[in-house]
Amino acid sequence: MATLSAVLLVSATEQDPCTAATTTIAQAKTDRRNREAHVSLNTDEIQQQDVSPRPSFPSHVRRYDSGGFRVRRQILDSRQSTLADILGETTGAAENDSFKIVTIHDEVAQGAKYMVADGLRKVPPYYFTYLTYCKERWRDRNILDIFVTEFRDRDEEYYKHALASGLVTINSKLAGLDTIVRNGDRISHRIHRHEPPVPAKSIEIVFQDEDIIAIDKPSGIPVHPTGRYRFNTVTEIMKHELGLYVHPCHRLDRLTSGIMFMARTAKAAQLMGARLRERTVLKEYVARVVGEFPVQEVSCDMPVVTVHPKLGLNRVKLDGKPATTIFTRLSYNGKTSVVRCRPLTGRTHQIRVHLQYLGHPIANDPIYANRRVFGPDLGKGGSGDDDDIVVRLARMGKYEEAQSVAYEEIIQHSKKAQGEKLSGEKCEICDTELYSDPGLNDLELWLHAQKYGSKIEGWEYQTNLPDWAQQNFGM
Repeated sequence: MATLSAVLLVSATEQDPCTAATTTIAQAKTDRRNREAHVSLNTDEIQQQDVSPRPSFPSHVRRYDSGGFRVRRQILDSRQSTLADILGETTGAAENDSFKIVTIHDEVAQGAKYMVADGLRKVPPYYFTYLTYCKERWRDRNILDIFVTEFRDRDEEYYKHALASGLVTINSKLAGLDTIVRNGDRISHRIHRHEPPVPAKSIEIVFQDEDIIAIDKPSGIPVHPTGRYRFNTVTEIMKHELGLYVHPCHRLDRLTSGIMFMARTAKAAQLMGARLRERTVLKEYVARVVGEFPVQEVSCDMPVVTVHPKLGLNRVKLDGKPATTIFTRLSYNGKTSVVRCRPLTGRTHQIRVHLQYLGHPIANDPIYANRRVFGPDLGKGGSGDDDDIVVRLARMGKYEEAQSVAYEEIIQHSKKAQGEKLSGEKCEICDTELYSDPGLNDLELWLHAQKYGSKIEGWEYQTNLPDWAQQNFGM
């Protein structure tokens, strides 16, 4: 059985994220030549070197990095194309000399500067150019409609302003409010980015070899860049602070802590991913839930469906995907129970949704143990109207601090709620609305992946139990 070994964090780059425009031309040219010389493309098992400053391969040709992972088109574009190449007609792009030299990758890399304060890991605001290609569900849709329905961190007025200000291009041409996105279109959106803080916790290594690294993921940190997060993610922290370039083999929610497998190579990721999908792999989680959980083993096999992807809301529905979780009570302290959870399937929020359905949601769950969202019965048995729940949930983290059963007790003693929501202030540079720092109920979930293993293959890795899972823990 593997044991935990602590890893010391090293300093991140000291470059100022707001000085991208002042990158020296000579250094940028050197960096660019070095980068292009190491771009390795694998086409029909023939290694080629592409030193062209712009992507020159058709979209159907797959590219791979040195670890064997497929490189997405937008990633290759960001490394080979300058800001002027991508932004095209964007206001000021053609006249800015540094834009003709600095690539999107160069500029974004300068944002990797971490600061630790009040127990939080923070990233100062930095410029970032989103680059993506039209997804199937975006075809023949209005660009403003896509922004508003797909991305939660900005409101409709911001996206209208961005389009009117020339911050959005399609195929390097300015996009407007009436622009329709077509199949194959490349969309860019340049913003002054504000990442939310995450807990300033170290990432501990459970096991590592030349193929796989097993980590104890801290609660509150996303696994990979997504939504409002980029540098405050597990993969980016491991890259910038530990010097480890890895890819996740499976999913683990931002708020969930515990064992997670990261691959160094594509082959290792494929093999471990296939292992973890097999029902022969034992997966054990622990959770602290509301109330007195039954003593006898409980099996929940209710289907789970995603009701609102943008808000991350999932519920039990008869037309959902099959899902099974087995629960066993470990302890009860008079208010909450610690429960062992064994998911036999891997649906999004499966454990959290099943516990809520049984009437015992995770006690500090900001979604499923939130009375302001689900009412006094907390969604037991699937109660509550989906549309009403979505309206109330959309206010959490924006106009109201996220709440939970456990957090209600905390603020009764402190007399002051603390959590992420719009602060009423705006950024002096980009005029975007700013959020307050997240609080306890935004950063920790009492759900921990404790053990993964296979009796058939003879391997097992586990982490230590968190403090909240101890029998004598008090809310």
